[in-house]
Amino acid sequence: MAAQDSTETVHATSVAIGGRGILLCGASGAGKSDLALRLIDRGAMLISDDYTIVERNGGQLTASAPATIAGKMEVRGLGVVDMPFASEAPLALVVDLAQHVDRMPGDPDEWIIAGAPLPVIKLSPFEASAPIKVELALGAVRLA
Repeated sequence: MAAQDSTETVHATSVAIGGRGILLCGASGAGKSDLALRLIDRGAMLISDDYTIVERNGGQLTASAPATIAGKMEVRGLGVVDMPFASEAPLALVVDLAQHVDRMPGDPDEWIIAGAPLPVIKLSPFEASAPIKVELALGAVRLA
């Protein structure tokens, strides 16, 4: 029996790299928007800042922005700014922003969002190498 389609709003900033969506998750002030800005500077496209709608259609998860914040990003010190954005993207990865990250993590974790699994990695968002690590992790996962 096929899983029923569902929608969930998550506290996450989302970006697309090469058409594949990434959720940047963490508490307020954890560095979601900061890391997103650095990824955008490297060619990523904003999907949504701070809150992301995740919709499951069949086995595929798709990220999009709530209509009220589409194309908007809160940049600490500047306020809310208009940004180019992707209306949606298929999700491939969750990045859990943490202050402490294991040097050699074990098997990759999965989070269940809108009833479907996504691979998750932990990263320290303010490290200079964080955007490159996100890109490397994205390259290591396959889109369902």
